[in-house]
Amino acid sequence: MRPDVYRLQLGLGAAGLAGAVAAPAFAAGTVRVAPAGAHRLSVAGLHFTYPAVNAAAAVLLALAALGVAVLVVAVRAAARQLRSHRRLIHDLPVARTLPGHPTVHVLDAAAPMAFCAGWLRPRVYVSNAVLERLSEAELHAVLAHEQHHRALRDPLRIAVGQVLCQALFFLPVLRPLHGRYAEVAELKADAAAVAAAGGGPLASALLTFGASPAGDVVGISPERVDSLLGRPPTWRLPLSGLVAAFATVAGVVALVWRASAGASLSATLNLPIASSQPCVLVLALVPVVACLAGAISSRG
Repeated sequence: MRPDVYRLQLGLGAAGLAGAVAAPAFAAGTVRVAPAGAHRLSVAGLHFTYPAVNAAAAVLLALAALGVAVLVVAVRAAARQLRSHRRLIHDLPVARTLPGHPTVHVLDAAAPMAFCAGWLRPRVYVSNAVLERLSEAELHAVLAHEQHHRALRDPLRIAVGQVLCQALFFLPVLRPLHGRYAEVAELKADAAAVAAAGGGPLASALLTFGASPAGDVVGISPERVDSLLGRPPTWRLPLSGLVAAFATVAGVVALVWRASAGASLSATLNLPIASSQPCVLVLALVPVVACLAGAISSRG
């Protein structure tokens, strides 16, 4: 039985996000605001305080910083995906709806294009060149392929996978899983097209889409060709990477749980201008550093 790559990726991502959210939540619960609990320091006649933190609280704060970084990167990645998606839909040169197919829009474009776009209500888009160059059987195969993407909301799934890959940067196995899902999505859509119109029309349509101006055929995945020829896939599940990823998530959750039980962190809320106990500024460095780490990781 082949594993569902998307559910595996989504489950691992959900576990990673849950661990990331738990760390700052538990860390916030360990903070006690009490002037008597903070450490005092005198420098050049000025009196300062800094948080009183034991080893467990230090570990929990470090995990909380990681959790904040994950959440920052996730929000930024989701916002970037949403902006790109809206820009794509807005800029599409839609000319009309294909007769007999209310969910298929025809684009005023000279290049042969066919794709599915949209998240909650995806639509299929084909260019005028597709209608001019493909036969009826080939067009039927292409539409069956794209309608399969539409039925499964593959654009939304791929966007979610990209956000998880960027946010959970400490789980590198998510990237090959995401790449594999994109490949599997095409293979399953090809299978739906073959079931609807046969392998011949789909193969000839792929040649039309992949033909370059020089007459060469480019852009067709070798695995898709092998699938049309009936050859079994050669991709293997990255078991070692999955084991390491789940062990990492389990380790983070275990550390958060154990550290929160014995964490002790005392601080004051006095500001440096109003008082000589600027303890809260030291604590404020934790989310600031986490946000900087998230911004740096998202650029990478």
